[in-house]
Amino acid sequence: MKHEYYPQGVCPMKLEFELDGDTVKNIEFTGGCNGNLKAIATLVDGWKADDIIEKLDGNTCGFKQTSCADQLAQALKKAKAGEI
Repeated sequence: MKHEYYPQGVCPMKLEFELDGDTVKNIEFTGGCNGNLKAIATLVDGWKADDIIEKLDGNTCGFKQTSCADQLAQALKKAKAGEI
């Protein structure tokens, strides 16, 4: 199932991904640091949502209290809870 999430407190405007059971696929960020976000998306493609959440939840960017990686974890939490 495809999901859309609108990150907060970071540069990307939108995050899209698919959940196939608990497996995350086809992660795409719109906006932000293109190379870094492609790298994150490629590295975790095919991982279980819980493994991504465990690794990325709480990750910060500079002085911000969140990061693009953390926002991916937040999006996955919401998707698993049926909130997006």
